[in-house]
Amino acid sequence: MTFSIDEWFVVALARTIRDREVVFHGFGSPCAQVAMHVARHTSARDMLLVEGATYAVNPDPPFIPPTGNDLSLQREASYRMRFEEFFDAALRGDVDRMFLSGGQIDAYGNTNVTAIGPPGRPKVKLGGGGGGCNLAATIGHLTLWTTRHRSGRALVEHCDFVTDMGHRTSEGTRAELGFTGGGPEWLVTELGVFDYDEQGQARLRQVFPDVGVEQVMAATGFELRVAADLRVVPMPSAAEIAALRAVDPLGVRRSEFAPEELRRTFTHGEKAGCLC
Repeated sequence: MTFSIDEWFVVALARTIRDREVVFHGFGSPCAQVAMHVARHTSARDMLLVEGATYAVNPDPPFIPPTGNDLSLQREASYRMRFEEFFDAALRGDVDRMFLSGGQIDAYGNTNVTAIGPPGRPKVKLGGGGGGCNLAATIGHLTLWTTRHRSGRALVEHCDFVTDMGHRTSEGTRAELGFTGGGPEWLVTELGVFDYDEQGQARLRQVFPDVGVEQVMAATGFELRVAADLRVVPMPSAAEIAALRAVDPLGVRRSEFAPEELRRTFTHGEKAGCLC
């Protein structure tokens, strides 16, 4: 079985979901959206999936469309939540996981989707976080992701603007600020998978087999912490790849990747030992 990096990446995202979790993704996040449906058909069959733009609960779309508010994303949904219902549920602590990305992500998992550049004179204005800052404060766990790690501009020492809080900002920790959510648990990039240590800092746990630690270090703007038991990202199973290709035949997940990344392909059976 041969598969590409976008497929392996989405499977790695899907595996951060625990069974029976209530999981949500934000607007315009195709990789996370596909990952949630893959998890629901493989490793987390009893999860509760909330679509990011329609707030449809456990829909069964025939495919993932290019736009996040397509009618297909409501097909056979158990329920469609009102906007305020979902935010109330998140505030109560009834949502277990949310997927977040950002133009910038720092070592503590703070994300920036507001503006790149100095305050008052930004070089780039981004789309903004919507209600993400509120949700990230109280939802149980966050899975972060970026497909632009290799650029050297995604994982940075300091975010130019903190849209969604990670584990700590210059104002204090989550506990000091009274935020009840657990903060970032995982960060998945096209180079590897990070968790967060006791200090709330990102730690490299797994790398893809065509990536070396020195490449990750060169692309990371903060001090790279590496787990003592660093391993290769576990390969996707045939069932996970089949579920992914069934739900995303249009390949909307690929829109998040640079063209050169999409040329990375892998085959089951190739030797992929520990890169410690």
